[in-house]
Parts: sequence; C-alpha cells; structure tokens
Amino acid sequence: MSHDIAEAPPVEAVRNPTEAAPFTILLVDDESSVLHALRRVFRPMGCKVLLAGSGAEGLTLLEANPVDLVISDMRMPEMDGARFLELARDRRPDVVRILLTGYADIGSTIAAINRGEIHRYITKPWDDQDLMLVVRETLARRELERRNAELSELTRLQNRQLTELNRQLESRVAARTAELEQVNSMLGMAYEDLDRTFMTAVNVFSALLETREGSAGHARRVAALSRETAVKLGLTERDARDVYLGGLLHDVGKIGFPDRMMGRPVSAFSAEERARYNRHPVDGETALMPLPQLQAAAQIVRQHHERLDGRGFPDGLSGSDICMGARIVSVASDYDGLLNGTLSQAKYVHDRAAQLLRASAGTHYDAKVVEALIAVVEEQEAAANAGHLIDVRELRAGMVLARDLVSPKGAILLAAGYVFDDRIVRQVCEFADREQIRLGLYVRSD
Repeated sequence: MSHDIAEAPPVEAVRNPTEAAPFTILLVDDESSVLHALRRVFRPMGCKVLLAGSGAEGLTLLEANPVDLVISDMRMPEMDGARFLELARDRRPDVVRILLTGYADIGSTIAAINRGEIHRYITKPWDDQDLMLVVRETLARRELERRNAELSELTRLQNRQLTELNRQLESRVAARTAELEQVNSMLGMAYEDLDRTFMTAVNVFSALLETREGSAGHARRVAALSRETAVKLGLTERDARDVYLGGLLHDVGKIGFPDRMMGRPVSAFSAEERARYNRHPVDGETALMPLPQLQAAAQIVRQHHERLDGRGFPDGLSGSDICMGARIVSVASDYDGLLNGTLSQAKYVHDRAAQLLRASAGTHYDAKVVEALIAVVEEQEAAANAGHLIDVRELRAGMVLARDLVSPKGAILLAAGYVFDDRIVRQVCEFADREQIRLGLYVRSD
C-alpha cells in the first residue's frame, strides 16, 4: 500500500508559506494502524505524507519522489529498519533518517546508527507532541542545511573565509531559532523533554566516537571536569553547559582519521599524520555548525588547541582572542591525556600532571584556568574519599555521586558530582539487571 495522502489545510506549516512546495515525509511500517496514527500526527504540519508497508515499498517510493525525511519502524518482516535505512542512505544520502524502536532493540538501534547513519531514534510508544517537535526541528535544520549548501556553492569560499560565512549563517540560525521559540512558547515541558533527548544523543554520539578511537571515557571525563572548572571560574549556567558540550565533542573532528591514527599519542605521529591531526579542530567545527544548539560548542572545538602565546593551531590565536570555553577544555583535555597516556607515551599521577600544567601556564595555558582545574580535581578527590559505597538497589533520588560511575568496559556512565533523579535511578537499576552485574556506587555522605 502506497498512496499520496491528501491532507487537510495546514494549521501551521514548517516551511515558509512563500516557498513553492511543502516538505515530503515517507513513513515505513508493516502495521497500517501505526502508519495512520503517524499520518494524523503530521497532518497539522502541512507536509506531504507517503506511506509504505514494507522496506521494499519504501525504497520504491524513495526513488520516485523528492523525499525530505524518512521515519521507519525497526521491527519489520523481510527487511528490518536497520537494513532499510542503510539502503536508503546509499540511494539518497541527503534524506534525513529517523528510526522508531523499542527499549528492547538497543542492539539493533546501534546497528542502525552504524549502518544506516540515522540522524535520530525515537522510542516507542512515542509522545505525539515530542514527535512533532523532533520532526519540526529536523526539517528546520534540513532547510538550513540546504541554504548552507546553496550559499557555499555560490560563494565558493576557501576555509579561511568560513568565519565570515558562519557569521552570516549565525544570524539566519538565530532568526529561525527565534521563530521556533515563539511557536513553541506554550510547550515548555515538552521542550525540556526534547532537550534531555538532545543531550542524550550528544552523549551517545560522543561515546560511539570514543569506541572507534579506543579512548573510553576521555570525552566524558574532559566534559565533566571542564564544566566544574567553568563553575569554579564563575561562568553562567548556560556558558558552563556550552563548555560541557564542547568538552564532549572536542575530538569530533577525529572521526575521519584513518585507523592507524586512532589510540596513539600525538608524540608518536609522523609529519603527515601530525598535519592531518592539526586539521581536526576545523573539521569538528564544520560538522557542528549546522546545529544551532552547538554554536558555542563549535567555537570551543575549533579553538581548543590554540595556545595563550599564539603558537597553537589552527588559527594561531592568542590571549583573550581564545574563548574561555576553549581555554578550559584545552587544560582539561591535556590533564586527562597526561593521566591516561594519550598525550604522551607515559602516564602521570595527579601531582606530576599538575606540575606540568603549571609549568606551561602563561604560555600554553591560562594560569587562572590551570589553578581552578587543579582545585576542582583535588576537591573531587576529597569528596570521593569522603563517600561511601552502596548497592545500586539502595540508590535514591537526590543522592550525589562521589566517584565516576564506570561500566565493566571502562566507559564513564555518570561523572562524579551527578545528582540522581528518579528517572536516572530507574535507568541505572535497569542497566544492572540487563547486564546481570552487581553494581556498586560511591555516594557522598553529607
């Protein structure tokens, strides 16, 4: 079954009314009731909706129609959602791909992320308002990406002209964001849910990158330490959040590195590999710039290898020209690298790492940042020593994590200082049950 659906007059269209055609959404599910339920959700958006009852039928519609967004169920006979989205990516890489999946399908979901390069996944049963918000944001971002591509093709700017282009795009993104905020002003609670989903997606993406790089926990440790250092330095809550995101994603530009460069200290790179390494901050910023929520984080990613004396890369910035977030992430990343042997071929204890950071303060690092970070580390160590061990079944909302919660594979699940709420308590307990492990946590005694 595949038919173009004649929709009722739109209550609120995502695309500008002066533009010629609405967005086209392709829905793929073997259950007709699910397809019709999804169609009703999108009717008020004024989008053209195509329905497909199988993966094969979805591929046929994809080739015959100018589709903007594909939403596919995971569990389907003959061809599951992971395989369908993989084929859809091969045939139409420009189409945005979203997967509907159940909590029990996490393994299949990871396969879909790796093979189909999905942009988002949504758990079933979904909330209609949350689903509409996700689709609105996705289509708006797709429109911005189209405009970005058109501008890039017309101007044919080189990399050194990218800064000016980004300023122009930033004003457009800000205008679009203001429009979306006005439209969604009555959906405050739904927006908070969407924001939590966004943060979860960033964490999942960061963890997947670390899995390839072989540095489990590095980005989360850097992000957590950067955020606490930002708070120690008096940054606002919003700025501290941007610093956290910048820390999570500071190595996103390494995603294109060849396997031989992954997991090796920088000091062991060849000249050719070092040149490729020096480009990764720009590659990372370019990857993040289309996302309005990550504008500040993108600037941090680009600048986190700059030095206070102007001898860093990629732009040779110095002093106050380097944003505070990048100065913080630079120290946090190098501190973690010294402890774990990713910055050099040796591993250092805290005291020696602190001594090396202080020796480079004023030339490589901001001295205020170095002292704030060292103070945070020592305070965390004191808090960890003051904590006590409990079984996961004793965990309650309001408790504060005294030490990093680490998975059996070495990945940081939650950073020290995290305040538990009911949702995370439930998820941690479910994780322990699912993995069939006895999980202990250190929580603060006060």
